[in-house]
Amino acid sequence: MWLCSPLIHSYSSTSLSSRHRPNRHNPPPSPPPHPLTPPPRSSFSVKVACLIDLSSNLEVHCIERKTSFFFIHCDGSLTSGLNLSNSRSARLSTNAVATKQDNVTASTASKPGHELLLFEALREGLEEEMERDPRVCVMGEDVGHYGGSYKVTKGLAPKYGDLRVLDTPIAENSFTGMAIGAAMTGLRPIVEGMNMGFLLLAFNQISNNCGMLHYTSGGQFKIPIVIRGPGGVGRQLGAEHSQRLESYFQSIPGIQMVACSTPYNAKGLMKAAIRSDNPVILFEHVLLYNLKERIPDEEYVLNLEEAEMVRPGEHVTILTYSRMRYHVMQAAKTLVNKGYDPEVIDIRSLKPFDLYTIGNSVKKTHRVVIVEECMRTGGIGASLTASINENFHDYLDAPIVCLSSQDVPTPYAGTLEEWTVVQPAQIVAAVEQLCR
Repeated sequence: MWLCSPLIHSYSSTSLSSRHRPNRHNPPPSPPPHPLTPPPRSSFSVKVACLIDLSSNLEVHCIERKTSFFFIHCDGSLTSGLNLSNSRSARLSTNAVATKQDNVTASTASKPGHELLLFEALREGLEEEMERDPRVCVMGEDVGHYGGSYKVTKGLAPKYGDLRVLDTPIAENSFTGMAIGAAMTGLRPIVEGMNMGFLLLAFNQISNNCGMLHYTSGGQFKIPIVIRGPGGVGRQLGAEHSQRLESYFQSIPGIQMVACSTPYNAKGLMKAAIRSDNPVILFEHVLLYNLKERIPDEEYVLNLEEAEMVRPGEHVTILTYSRMRYHVMQAAKTLVNKGYDPEVIDIRSLKPFDLYTIGNSVKKTHRVVIVEECMRTGGIGASLTASINENFHDYLDAPIVCLSSQDVPTPYAGTLEEWTVVQPAQIVAAVEQLCR
């Protein structure tokens, strides 16, 4: 519980686990349909670049460019589209870690459940909550019959109607303010930002209204709203479409922030955010929408304030989130070959931090590397560094290393764009230096 905070904690940790606008004349590239029905090559030329971008993060030695499209699995494998065959203790425990295993992600073929791309997992979570609770509604630009800029809301408008899946004009400040008003009256709106950078136009509504109204009204109003959309450095999308706004919103009192990185946690965090009585910002990375993973058939809801232990280890704690999770896991393979045993944690909750999980890891490894795509100055890494130093300074054997993006507008040129973002080789070098 945050003291003097307008956040409402109504759940326990066990029970709640130049602008490019699409229009009729200028539609954006949409994610691919189900792999069993591959689209025509001519309509997919733009999407290939987005799908194979993560190949730089994975150990891929041979890619046929002439293949129409690829599916990138969460275990790091690439599949051609043409050849498809808690409650917690108040005290920290140094032993509260998962059982050590190098291959954390088993083969998806051996798991029960069904396979989904990340954008499909978001849609499934959203649709389940709309079916469960008639107060849940969606609003944003082209979220209705067009299905959203990345097809997260595809098929919802015909099923639930135009009042629950509301297409809005290009006016972020207006429809975000309208959604906050709807939340005050008892609805549970989900606002889709076509790109996170566009939500800067609604910063006043998010800051002065969304984050503060519960407090300034003396608790008379709850603001159960979810604000979500794509962000991050894409594939030569230019500076205005490559924004990482985590650092912009983290200082707003009363706002919770989470970042999804896999289809499994995307669905679980979406459902948890919708059910929360707090305003939640869900950050999705534009290059992760086509990640594929097998998720359970039964319903599940994740905890909005809990980190994920991706890989247990002994020598160094690597904290990361969103797309950088895959850069870190690629670096981890190299580090293991060099004799290091890194512990990788996807923090997921950007506000508040899960200091329970992070603290247990720090007490075990005594060394911390933070890897983020956010800007270095005033970013999530800076806040996380401060929190670790304040709470676990005595357990550190070396200064915290924070690897962040360069404090420059993201270049359009692909080679320059790559230089502004942390790469696996930099992570390996940082760990080697820290563990000497």
